[in-house]
Amino acid sequence: MPTRNSPDLLVVGAGVVGAACAYYAARRGLQVTVLDRGSVAGGTTGAGEGNLLVSDKEPGPELELALHSTQLWRELAEVLPSRIEYEAKGGLVVASDEKGLAALREFAARQTAAGVTAEVVPGGRLGDLEPHLAPGLAGGVHYPQDAQVQPALAAAHLLRAAGDRVSLRLGEEVTEILTGAHGEVRGVRTPSGDLHAPYVVNAAGTWGGELARLAGVDLPVLPRRGFVLVTEPLPRLVRRKVYAADYVADVASDSAALQTSAVVEGTPAGPVLIGASRERVGYDRSPSVEVLRRLAGQAVRLFPALATMRAVRTYAGFRPYLPDHLPAIGPDPRRPGLLHACGHEGAGIGLAPATGRIIAETLADGELPLDISPFRPDRFGGGEAG
Repeated sequence: MPTRNSPDLLVVGAGVVGAACAYYAARRGLQVTVLDRGSVAGGTTGAGEGNLLVSDKEPGPELELALHSTQLWRELAEVLPSRIEYEAKGGLVVASDEKGLAALREFAARQTAAGVTAEVVPGGRLGDLEPHLAPGLAGGVHYPQDAQVQPALAAAHLLRAAGDRVSLRLGEEVTEILTGAHGEVRGVRTPSGDLHAPYVVNAAGTWGGELARLAGVDLPVLPRRGFVLVTEPLPRLVRRKVYAADYVADVASDSAALQTSAVVEGTPAGPVLIGASRERVGYDRSPSVEVLRRLAGQAVRLFPALATMRAVRTYAGFRPYLPDHLPAIGPDPRRPGLLHACGHEGAGIGLAPATGRIIAETLADGELPLDISPFRPDRFGGGEAG
């Protein structure tokens, strides 16, 4: 049990996943301290587009997590109206030829059997959904459950909505995980002192592997870099999240090499966001002209009107990548008191509420919303770190 004036748990990471863990734990009556060596949403969350997607997920554990999160985001949009810029705008996946469209249909059929709403759209009707889309495409699939939030606002308002049960300590780097005589977690050490709690949640994003090592366990989280192009503010040129069919394959790829596939979406403020690229280059933030050129070219092929628009800025971020493309969520049996909520790759914003709820229900001995065994932190075969 926590000592007097100490929290019930410490959450390391003030991105949207850590914020969701704190929010749902507070709703279960727990006292939470959230630490981050930087700022709220200062890592992957702040570099995200805010996508809440079911359209890009194969049937299986991640899709189940996404469907639960979809419902929770709707509920949060009622609790935090307008503050998080929640927009249930839907997604549209398009194919350039009949072979690609047939693959999309087959993929959508399997998703539908798993609970996703997916509507096949013939090429002649794509313009009804997206009037500025390039002509001549074979068709696509419309996913009305896809949505978007402003990720940094979402993280900040989740922390605020948790009330006085959550305290925030920014600029606090965790340098050690404190343990007891039997290896159980007792808290964390920072340059400003020790913080004690019987539970520590690893929501450190791309740094989740390093935090795990501080606790003496192995979790193979790696950064996967991505760039986003941002245009000048425009009239509503793109109504939904629109992407080419090969994006799904890129998400599931194990390759460390550069991959780009057009992802284009408008925002309520006017700018159009253009992605997506993936490559494993460590934490190198150097701008890549090759990547930006590819992204721009692919976006223009989807929306020719973008050819005359200005890109006003670009930014890079790092997705927390695990080898099987599933996050690590839940207690770590190798280190009692340590829980993980990281490794979501590019889906962390969308999967944050379900992840937070799982962590909260685990700590409160509540009923879990789904089977979390596929997300076991020790599933990679590594024992305690050397």
